[in-house]
Amino acid sequence: MERLGIGRSDRIIVYDNSPIHTAARGWFMLRHFGAEQVAILDGGFQKWTSEGRPTESGETAPREAKFDAAARDEIMTKEQLLAGAGMPWLDARGRPRFEGAEPDPRPGVAPGHAPGSRNLPFGSLYREDGRLKPLDEIRRLFDESGVDPTEPFVASCGSGVTANSLIFAAHLLGNDRTRLYDGSWSEWGADPATPKVLGPA
Repeated sequence: MERLGIGRSDRIIVYDNSPIHTAARGWFMLRHFGAEQVAILDGGFQKWTSEGRPTESGETAPREAKFDAAARDEIMTKEQLLAGAGMPWLDARGRPRFEGAEPDPRPGVAPGHAPGSRNLPFGSLYREDGRLKPLDEIRRLFDESGVDPTEPFVASCGSGVTANSLIFAAHLLGNDRTRLYDGSWSEWGADPATPKVLGPA
């Protein structure tokens, strides 16, 4: 971060140009390692450019920065989940993958989901132009999934990226007590010893 000229106390805005909204993972990682003023550019680079806003190319000017990383306790491990996390588990993958109706794209990874987990596909949180939906609509989607967005929950997905959209959405609703299962289904589904189920939640 210091080589990039980004300090831990800086106001940091993260954006992407990605259908899987990778900026949410960047937001999570920056905050996880101690940055306190991190935001996501709603709609991403594609919305920025569609509105004719300025862009530039080339190397950025060097900048002095200090980033003393200090990890926060917001990661959940497979071992903790197997022992009982004590909070709901919300899976951000699309419904066909969650239910096992279509195979996992990774070789050797079983289909389905963990027993007791619920499903809220990350893409349902966004509008067609890439912006997040209004907060009341996001709250309704959480309610329909069976998970209270204002209470602690564990978020997972396929590889620990799109789950961060659920965590960011909960943050916008005032909840910073969520956890990320960083290994997600690529770890859980590849382990023959972990329990798995098919069908709806």
